[in-house]
Amino acid sequence: MNKPKAVISLFDLTGQMCKRWADAGITCFLFDMQHDCDSIYPHMVTTGGDASTWAEDIAEIFAAYDVAMIFGFPPCTDLAISGARHFQAKAEAMSLVYLVRDIGEAYNVPYMVENPVSVISSQWRKPDHIFQPCDFGGYLPEDDTSPYPDIIPARDAYTKKTCLWTGNGFKMPEARPVDPVKYQDRNGLNYSALHWKLGGKSLRTKNIRSATPRGFAQAVFAANS
Repeated sequence: MNKPKAVISLFDLTGQMCKRWADAGITCFLFDMQHDCDSIYPHMVTTGGDASTWAEDIAEIFAAYDVAMIFGFPPCTDLAISGARHFQAKAEAMSLVYLVRDIGEAYNVPYMVENPVSVISSQWRKPDHIFQPCDFGGYLPEDDTSPYPDIIPARDAYTKKTCLWTGNGFKMPEARPVDPVKYQDRNGLNYSALHWKLGGKSLRTKNIRSATPRGFAQAVFAANS
């Protein structure tokens, strides 16, 4: 008997990466420390708590489902730091990166780890792909509306250098770029819309900054489903 298809997405609060998979009727299991409910979208099942408690749930998913993809968005705060005094924080952050890799490799499933430029390159290896959100804005309609219209431009028309570490046959989608929106300060320097409007260290700010670009999410679905 064939198992139903599923996707596992780790450190995923918004579920944005999985919405196209869920719309196709594929069950998406989202794990994130901030989740406190059973579902945030049809065909999505959420699990909260500490990452160290997820192993049993993940094993049960693989026993019951044909898992098509592993996504991972490990928190980037400690991955962005450098210096010997931050060694413990970096080591703990890297353990979350390796968790995504190890699940993909153990079960021989395509996987993708996403993060901004970080210590992953020196602690593990160089990224397989680098992109800007605007590179995939063309996957969104011309009348697109941003979920954060006062911060993120429609059609993901902004820049944020993003790295991917992939394995087991993950397919990087074809780019469909749009022109990014830029803001200029009084000195004539240009800034990405994201960096211009998203300063600060609040949890909401961090969550918006780390949200998966919607165009990229659609492109990954088209290339890998």
